[in-house]
Amino acid sequence: MTLTELRYIVAVAQERHFGRAARRCFVSQPTLSIAIKKLEEELSVSLFDRSSNDIITTEAGERIIAQARRVLEEAELIRHLANAEQNELEGALKLGLIFTVAPYLLPKLIVALRKIAPNMPLMLDENYTHILTEALKRGDLDAIVVAEPYHEPGIITEPLYDEPFFVIVPKGHHFEDLDAVTPELLAEEQVLLLSEGNCMRDQVLTSCSELASKQKIQGLTNTLQGSSINTIRHMVASGLSISVMPATALTENDHMLFSIIPFEGVIPHRRVVLAYRRNFVRPKALAALRNAVLSSQLSGVTFVGNQAV
Repeated sequence: MTLTELRYIVAVAQERHFGRAARRCFVSQPTLSIAIKKLEEELSVSLFDRSSNDIITTEAGERIIAQARRVLEEAELIRHLANAEQNELEGALKLGLIFTVAPYLLPKLIVALRKIAPNMPLMLDENYTHILTEALKRGDLDAIVVAEPYHEPGIITEPLYDEPFFVIVPKGHHFEDLDAVTPELLAEEQVLLLSEGNCMRDQVLTSCSELASKQKIQGLTNTLQGSSINTIRHMVASGLSISVMPATALTENDHMLFSIIPFEGVIPHRRVVLAYRRNFVRPKALAALRNAVLSSQLSGVTFVGNQAV
């Protein structure tokens, strides 16, 4: 058994196709197939069900490939330890961000990161939390920026900032006469929310229990849905309905499009965190990334903790 063979089986499990896995590993398909067959014979177990065009990992294969990923990660750690003088701030960092954070954090984060780690460019992926989590566990991403609640075995999280929510309403809406909006008042309105499966939708409903309760009773009759924050902003501006926005999605010129009203009392908010694998081999790169976030001067948020040393 070799590390090369382990890389091959992990690639096939991820690609679910021998040809694509071979290209990813920069070898011919026969070379990859022969190596995997040899490993299966050595282990006396079938790792993949080849009975259809879509390659499916067997039950035994799932367990073995999960362990193979851990072995490859530990091997990478050995290489890192053998070259302790290596500059961790050189080379690309693969970073994933959820859709509702990326457009607002990235412009300021990149400017700050250029000053802190000019030789560490970012390879970026915007996606849903569950997809980013799987990519992080596979090693396709080095770290991800997501929102709490977030709990995954083997994954470490560090808080970055707390972000309050605001109510946005079309020009002329009766909420404009209020200094602040209560969750009870919000629940009486038809509210635009992100589509199901988006974590910010869940955070808004969790923060506004009255709205969540009414939605549970009435289904979707009291809420409308949008595919992105930007889409919802424009629907509100057009006069369709009202919505709830995170502070970073609001700009100085938004008052020309719609009115922004704070919540009364305990302000609903979300906590944004940095998540990474427990044994990730470039801790200084993660520290630089976190420092860049904390020095990014995002408006309207409360940063959590101090810059790393």
